[in-house]
Amino acid sequence: MKLYKIPGLDKDYGVAAEEIIRVQAVSNYSRIYFVNGKVATVAKVLHWFEDKFPEELFARVHKSHLVNRKYVSAINGKRNKSLILLNG
Repeated sequence: MKLYKIPGLDKDYGVAAEEIIRVQAVSNYSRIYFVNGKVATVAKVLHWFEDKFPEELFARVHKSHLVNRKYVSAINGKRNKSLILLNG
């Protein structure tokens, strides 16, 4: 399991991509939603995460959302698609 060092987190160690459910863009920051329910805001744009994380695991589903494919439970709709994650 590869660990990713995310600047701005208070951790001295890396984070496994599998621990992240999704990353949301908020202006010039990103909000990271973890499996354990914690949320962290870091001063990195969404594109930074898109470049770092494996594309077979993460998908850019919207201009402001990068989602871990492991946590997608359903995709609804034909025209206006919506994505449902395992955590709701």
